[in-house]
Amino acid sequence: MITAENLTKKFSDMTALDSINCAIEKGCIYGMVGSNGSGKSTLLRLLSGVYKPDGGRAMLDGEDIYENTKAKANIAFVPDELYYPAGATMDRVAAMYRSLYPGFDDTRYKELARDLNLNRSKTLSTFSKGMRRQAMTVLALATKPQYIFFDETFDGLDPVMRNYVKRLICMDVVDRGASAVITSHSLRELEDTCDQLALLHKGGLVFESDIQNLRTTRFKIQIAFSGDAGDYGPEKFSGIELVRFQKHGSVVNMIVKGDRDETVAKLSAMNPVILDVLPLTLEEVFTYEMEALGYSFELD
Repeated sequence: MITAENLTKKFSDMTALDSINCAIEKGCIYGMVGSNGSGKSTLLRLLSGVYKPDGGRAMLDGEDIYENTKAKANIAFVPDELYYPAGATMDRVAAMYRSLYPGFDDTRYKELARDLNLNRSKTLSTFSKGMRRQAMTVLALATKPQYIFFDETFDGLDPVMRNYVKRLICMDVVDRGASAVITSHSLRELEDTCDQLALLHKGGLVFESDIQNLRTTRFKIQIAFSGDAGDYGPEKFSGIELVRFQKHGSVVNMIVKGDRDETVAKLSAMNPVILDVLPLTLEEVFTYEMEALGYSFELD
């Protein structure tokens, strides 16, 4: 298991991550979302041992990852800004990976490159953006590590290729019991793929939860009582955790956190004339959580 304990990283006078605590279990797909500049890429660089923490610890099975060759051999990282030596081909990068990762699977590397029609002897600089990301993803999967980190995994990939890469990642998790950690601005991609989700904002962890729990503990309520909704406000719903409260005529729309059955029982006891419970998408969860933190923009 990879764990972060009070993990902190600063750049000059700016704190990129502030006392982050999270745990990434083996055999799962862990998604990270957040506002721009929230610290997702910094967290991946700390967890993969690229950055040294300024506070706290990043650990693999209880051992610090930074400057730990044994731990790093079990972690592969595909960054948002891809790096490869000038003039490098896929085969040249594969040779480098082969020396760093004892489990590098040359057969799988060649098979995946062939399946994606990637020319292994052609310089990576001549590849398109999407092809470079495909190439680095192939190389990372061929290392067969316990953990694979993908920063903006699907950026630059067309829809067909995105689905193919998602299937490859899922196969690695299912077949080998590996874990994949994915950051993306596409909540739909993560909703379809991930078991766990973490939301970061301004260097802090807002929440960490499994996807199913998010779907069952955050929901939308439409409710109305006899009379005008203007006669009451949020105070009428004491004991219910409201994320958002809006009135439209006689109908109130609320975004609620908590146990769905308990919430419905409390509201039903108030004898409403309308009571509808609607599920939220991950995009709606993200939007409402960020609004609660004051991160929202309106057009004039």
